[in-house]
Amino acid sequence: MKKSRLLSFLLVIIMISAIFAGCSQNNGAKGDIPSGVNEGSNGDVKDNEDSKVNEDPESNQPVSEYGVTINENNVVFTDARGEEVTIKKNPQRVVCLYNSYLDIWDSCGGKVIGRVEEAEEKPVENAMSAEVVGTSGAPSLEKVLALEPELVIVTNGFKAQVDMVPIFEQNNIQVISLTNDYLEDYYKSVRLFTAITEREDLYEKHISEVKKGVDAIIEKAPTDKNYKTLIIFATAKNITVRNSETMVGEMLKDLNTINISDAETDPANAKVFSMEKIIHEDPDFIFVQTMGSDKEKIMERLKQDVEDNPAWASLTAVKEGRYIVLPKDLYLYKPNARYAEAYEGLAKILYPEIFN
Repeated sequence: MKKSRLLSFLLVIIMISAIFAGCSQNNGAKGDIPSGVNEGSNGDVKDNEDSKVNEDPESNQPVSEYGVTINENNVVFTDARGEEVTIKKNPQRVVCLYNSYLDIWDSCGGKVIGRVEEAEEKPVENAMSAEVVGTSGAPSLEKVLALEPELVIVTNGFKAQVDMVPIFEQNNIQVISLTNDYLEDYYKSVRLFTAITEREDLYEKHISEVKKGVDAIIEKAPTDKNYKTLIIFATAKNITVRNSETMVGEMLKDLNTINISDAETDPANAKVFSMEKIIHEDPDFIFVQTMGSDKEKIMERLKQDVEDNPAWASLTAVKEGRYIVLPKDLYLYKPNARYAEAYEGLAKILYPEIFN
């Protein structure tokens, strides 16, 4: 009986050893198969969706930042119309109908075959050879379609461009419709454009440099001054004001100032220039944005409607030399990659004891 038990025990040991030896051989035979795959019943290699322990998540999973989802072959985002849009990567025939977006597209490694007339203060040198299809406010639909683009980049800020979007889509042309009013919009545009051009290196460069620069300036700005500010928007035809819900307004708010136009709750009056209100609030700083090519007419309008008023000279900002006309390249057109420079320019005016 003892011998029988001993033989049974030895047989069990031999069987266990054989099983482990077989497993070891099978593992060696599959040494060249990438992790995350297994064999089907017919011997073919197939994807194993349930086992991706060793896969690189950055290369196998969609990336989503600033509302932009990046897939292997396309990019998905919500456009200015509130619609979800899918754009294929690396389009070769691109037309851009807004210079500020063209500036970003170019800095993100993109090329264009068509553009609108360039702004004198903000040309995009790499796009000068592209065909001009009109102005931002009045682009030519016929010229754009004649270029047979794969992608058209438009702004939601011009009705003429908004009206073209359905026509482009009917012609199977991809469309990116954007709003770019605030700093966050710039970050989103860079994320979107670099994803489409597959220039992750440029995304990291732009975001890290711009964000780091802007954040450092905002953090350094004092919080106890509470300076009151006024933003005047001057054209050859009229004078209006701007609150914090604008590009320059956002910058000044981030730098801890109080925009006197923010107190106006009626949207109809939010842009109305009121000398009476300005005198009552007596702002510490007055910033002027100008728009238009005829500088003389703009300055004449500013003098006629604002500066010639007898009460104007009594304002604190005017008396103390804090009435500043801002340069267009940073404060009318979008500063884009120069956002930190734009923030710093305002910070030096507001807090020279800290930033100069």
